[in-house]
Amino acid sequence: MKRLRDFVVAATRAMGPDGLDEGEAHAKLGPHLRALVAIDDWLPPAFAEPDPVHYRQYLLHCDPLERFSVASFVWGPGQKTPIHDHTVWGLIGILRGAEQCRFYARAADGRLEAAGEERLEQGQLSTLGPLSGDIHEVANAYADRVSVAIHVYGANIGAVARHVFDPATGAAKNFVSGYAAAIQPNLWDRSADIRASLS
Repeated sequence: MKRLRDFVVAATRAMGPDGLDEGEAHAKLGPHLRALVAIDDWLPPAFAEPDPVHYRQYLLHCDPLERFSVASFVWGPGQKTPIHDHTVWGLIGILRGAEQCRFYARAADGRLEAAGEERLEQGQLSTLGPLSGDIHEVANAYADRVSVAIHVYGANIGAVARHVFDPATGAAKNFVSGYAAAIQPNLWDRSADIRASLS
C-alpha cells in the first residue's frame, strides 16, 4: 500500500484550500499518477474484482475535504460505460490491461459529435475536464481479460451529480455513480514496517 499512500500524500500536498483547477491538477498530479501505475504490485485484490455484468468503481481514497478522490475502475472482458460526463477534472492511469476511449463534443443543435478516440495501455495516462472535454465512453480494450485503471478526480466522484447521454439525440439524464464497495483500503497501518525497523 506504500505506493498508493505516497500518491495520496503527494496529491494532498499539491491541493490548495479549494483544491486545484484543471490545468494545475493535470500538471501537478500527472507525474505522481504515472509513477503509481508504472508498477502493478500494490492494488489489493478486493479492489480489482470484476463484476460479470457491469464495470466496477472502487473508492481507494477520498480527501477529507472532498478536493479529490482516487478510484480503481475494473472492467470485465468487453465491458463499457454509457456516454457520460464528469463535471470535474480527472486523470486516468492504466494499471492493468488497456482502455479504449471515445470522446464526444456538443454540436450547435445539442447532439453529440464524435471528437476522437484514444487507446491507453498499461502505464499510460489521459486527462479530462470541463475545459478540455469530459464527455466520453470508455471500454475495456480486451474481450478476453480484465483491465484495471486508476482514476483521480477533483471531487468525491461517487457523490457528484453527473450525466449520461443518449447517443442518438444527445439528451442528458442525471446520475450519481456511487461506489462498488462500502470499504476502502487501509493506507495508514504502517505498524509492520515500523516494527521491522525496530528490530
